[in-house]
Amino acid sequence: MSQYSPQGFRMLPTAVKHLLIINVIMYLATVVLERRGMFGITNALALWSFESGNFHIWQLVTYMFMHANVSHLFFNMFALWMFGYVLENYWGTRRYLIYYFVCGIGAGLINALIPGALTVGASGAVYGLLLAFGMLFPNERIYLYFLVPIKAKWFVIGYALIELFEGVVGTADHVAHFAHLGGMVFGLILILYWRKHPFSRF
Repeated sequence: MSQYSPQGFRMLPTAVKHLLIINVIMYLATVVLERRGMFGITNALALWSFESGNFHIWQLVTYMFMHANVSHLFFNMFALWMFGYVLENYWGTRRYLIYYFVCGIGAGLINALIPGALTVGASGAVYGLLLAFGMLFPNERIYLYFLVPIKAKWFVIGYALIELFEGVVGTADHVAHFAHLGGMVFGLILILYWRKHPFSRF
């Protein structure tokens, strides 16, 4: 990794730290409440498709803090730490949070167009972080499966193509592939906007 790697910073940056904490608390709270019979918490906070009749505007934010199981939470939080650490230190907290929520909300808007979709997880925002890392540090090496080094730009392109293929093929794997792509698309639009307007407050 470069000078922007997590190893180069002493403290976990503010936004990443709080996002990690909130996600873990939300997962634990959901587990506890559902064990007590309050199953409606997931229905209220997960993201329903527009056509379902259960969609509410707040779900575009709350779904990002809901996770299906421990492994779902772990891998999203690992990626949030890995890429978010670098990006928040590079951009600053304000711009990082704007980017994170634009990607997450954009991913939700895309997936809510799919009939019957019920979506939870920070993956859309995390895929946006992945895209940003690949665009800002294209030649940095990411270790695939912790073993195989690959440049960030090729890693991002490869993941985007896999998500597109899986989304089009329509495999019944219960993964929100178009949400992942939506997070990347909204992230791309925002990065290009900032490159054109570097001093924008947005």
